[in-house]
Amino acid sequence: MRDINELDLQLLFPKDVQSAVEIQNNLSKSLKIQELETQKIQYIGGLDVSYVDDYALGVLVILDNKLNIVEIINQKARVEFPYIPGLLAFREAPVILECLRKSSVEPDILILDGHGIAHPRKFGIASHIGVLLDIPSIGVAKNRLYGTCEKPLHVGDAEPIYDEIGGLIGYCYLSKRNTNPIYISPGHLCDPDSALSFVKSLIRGYKLPEPTRLAHIYTQRLKSTEE
Repeated sequence: MRDINELDLQLLFPKDVQSAVEIQNNLSKSLKIQELETQKIQYIGGLDVSYVDDYALGVLVILDNKLNIVEIINQKARVEFPYIPGLLAFREAPVILECLRKSSVEPDILILDGHGIAHPRKFGIASHIGVLLDIPSIGVAKNRLYGTCEKPLHVGDAEPIYDEIGGLIGYCYLSKRNTNPIYISPGHLCDPDSALSFVKSLIRGYKLPEPTRLAHIYTQRLKSTEE
């Protein structure tokens, strides 16, 4: 993983929407979509962000490859960018990176609550963080942002998500009965099929994979202490 202290802060704090889109377009040139090297994964980072007033509350949960909790990190930061669909990284990346900076365990992959290449510019928050840190990353979202897919009918079914020219950009996966599906897409150093396979291996009877499910639980606990 690239040293967070060496990152160019201008890539996190654009002056306006046009600048943010330009940053995405430029960074996307470094995106690598390839088979995930799962044999190298020892520590998995799950990330989630919630909000109280003008502040973002970020949580990083580090799990080992048996899904035991190794470390939990939280961070609070003032939000500097408005909520705009497709530009979530500029709202959440600063607090996410602060969580990662504080961690004593370096994750081998990041699972984020958001999208990877299932995004209008093929560069959602999972891709953005993955490219910035040069680390494998996967986006797992609760709602579809971009692309077309059929709705899976049975638990364990996965339907492909296609872009406007028919390219595969992720999967819509039904992980639990009586719930809506989740939307899985590769962020960086991963491809759609290995993203689906890896996320499926992280599900333990709940809708969400354990890394982001646990991170969400802790963001809500943190939020309850702030309100």
